[in-house]
Amino acid sequence: MYKSVVLVKQVPDTANITGNVMQEDGTVNRAKLPAILNHEDRVAMEIALRVRDQYGGTVTAITMGPPRASDILRECLYMGADHACLVTDRKFAGADTLATSYVLSEAIKKIGDYDFIFAGRQAIDGDTAQVGPQTAEKLHVPQITYLEEIVSVSGKSVVAKRKIEGGYEVVRCSLPVLVTVIKDAAEPRPFKAKRVMAFKGARSLLEIEKLVDGNPLLSVEALVHEYESRSLLIETLTMDDLHLDPARCGVHGSPTKVYKVESVVLSSGDHEHIEPTRAGISRLVDKLFEDHILG
Repeated sequence: MYKSVVLVKQVPDTANITGNVMQEDGTVNRAKLPAILNHEDRVAMEIALRVRDQYGGTVTAITMGPPRASDILRECLYMGADHACLVTDRKFAGADTLATSYVLSEAIKKIGDYDFIFAGRQAIDGDTAQVGPQTAEKLHVPQITYLEEIVSVSGKSVVAKRKIEGGYEVVRCSLPVLVTVIKDAAEPRPFKAKRVMAFKGARSLLEIEKLVDGNPLLSVEALVHEYESRSLLIETLTMDDLHLDPARCGVHGSPTKVYKVESVVLSSGDHEHIEPTRAGISRLVDKLFEDHILG
């Protein structure tokens, strides 16, 4: 029986990003993009679920983000996660990877005993690949990066296949361990209809408080008890719950500074029309050889 924690992140869907979502300072206006579960984190969830399915145990999804990040936690529950936890506080805003890994590491300590911590290699909105390794360092646990496959788990050790330049290597590591997963490691399973029906009503404490707001007939305490009794309560942790150092959170705890942001505009240069004739194709080939593109 192995307990797994999966770090997931809600990111803006940048697949069809256009100039309409870019702000004057060159940053992305996230409000104009739909939010999705980071793909590599979804793959990490799949790997964690496979470990549970084969060896037994539990899987807990955890995310640090605004209240709406509960959406991706529900997706994790739809996939098969046993528990979900939202780490949220306005004081976490503006966090870089150092501050984020500090908050996540303390949240994991709060959750308790674990054997595996799975995470995507990196998020599409940052591409730093730093949060996973930094979290491992703060928890003082070993790490396996660029995971392709969990080969076997036995006792207090795991054998894993990881991608390296030019090939792969197979490593053995003691537990607990933090593992970052590449996007091709597995095909995430689809949502299960029964789980969607069962957990579509799962709510975090902040969402329950929003339901109660302005309705004197409802009580937060009563609703929390009801959701908890039905296993529909998404655990919510704030800075006060975790007893964090404010100097290490959010903007104050983020030494990373953006030096300059530039907007790159791609434009076409000179072009030449090639007629779809034998003579035109011959002239094109001669030009490619002349420019050393061919030959």
